[in-house]
Amino acid sequence: MTDVWIAPEQLFDGQNVLTGQAIRVVNDQVTDLAPAPPSAHRVKGCLTPGFVDLQVNGGGGVMLNSTPTPEGIATIAAAHRQLGTVAIMPTVITDAPDVLYRAAEAAIAAADQDGIVGLHIEGPHISMARRGTHDAAHIRALDGRTMDVVANLRQQGVAVMITLAPEAATTAQIATLAGIGAVVSIGHTDAPAEDVEAAIAAGATCATHLFNAMSAMTGRAPGAVGAIINSTVRSGIICDGHHVDDRMIRLALRARPADNLMFLVSDAMATVGGPDHFDLYGQDVRLDGGRLINIEGNLAGAHVTQAQGVARLVSHVGASLVEALRMAVTTPANLMGQDHRAQIIGQKTRNLVLLSPDMSQVASIADSLAGLMTNDAAE
Repeated sequence: MTDVWIAPEQLFDGQNVLTGQAIRVVNDQVTDLAPAPPSAHRVKGCLTPGFVDLQVNGGGGVMLNSTPTPEGIATIAAAHRQLGTVAIMPTVITDAPDVLYRAAEAAIAAADQDGIVGLHIEGPHISMARRGTHDAAHIRALDGRTMDVVANLRQQGVAVMITLAPEAATTAQIATLAGIGAVVSIGHTDAPAEDVEAAIAAGATCATHLFNAMSAMTGRAPGAVGAIINSTVRSGIICDGHHVDDRMIRLALRARPADNLMFLVSDAMATVGGPDHFDLYGQDVRLDGGRLINIEGNLAGAHVTQAQGVARLVSHVGASLVEALRMAVTTPANLMGQDHRAQIIGQKTRNLVLLSPDMSQVASIADSLAGLMTNDAAE
């Protein structure tokens, strides 16, 4: 039986960064959080619940679109877990209807796997003008086929986020999706602010990778960006130094009307924890100077982890550590009704991570605990 106290330099409990505190671990589960006793094992860095990522296209050399199977999801999740992200929302992007059907079946089969939050359907109901790397051949207005897929997922108890453009769906369809418990996220849209606001009024509660693939904010036309920033919907954002300028992230964080409305996403592709290139729609996408580039020379997803995003939020954007950790853990977990993922008490040690003091390294606390037990046995 394992019964040990661990006292990190800092501890994020899902809301605040604490000092002088320790966790008690009994049989690989946290049972107590209290002031550190003298006997506690001291560790450097910040202990936190593992990161939650609601936009993960791939990892470990696998793309969900190319391998829409439970095994594909497991490979993607395992790659991100090694890098500090313990809960993911596998994301299927614009493709043929059969790919969506298979991804949905895989998500249902994988629903009981540790670390699988649900399924993110990003497209194909998006703007042609703001499609980004999504395949134009498969873009279409929201129809009964997708509505049925989402309804079936919800009936099976699978959490769903669906990214769509207001111009590709009616407000009645948005209201129906929200009514069955799907998180409707506005993204890949060229809509004016008025249409975005109408979608929010109809039930959209989220926005997908703020600034990227959406109508820009100007002095006389707020666009999707301005409408979202002014609203109280939660919004994902990519913090990799390529997709959004750090100064614009700082501006967005400061401009939102309430706290805890922004969350970090990786938009990760197969290269995270995998090789430096992969196939997307039959074309080679390659890593070049930290950027993933398709044959047209455009950004095609991201090569970044949540841990790297947290570090950049603090070091380049100027966010506090507590703000960055809420963005990577608490806000995405709460958005998807997975509050337990942002808690310390009751957490399995494999779902806790330790950030090094300079935030350049991330490790599972379970590995650190195993090392402590080995050292104790040797002594």
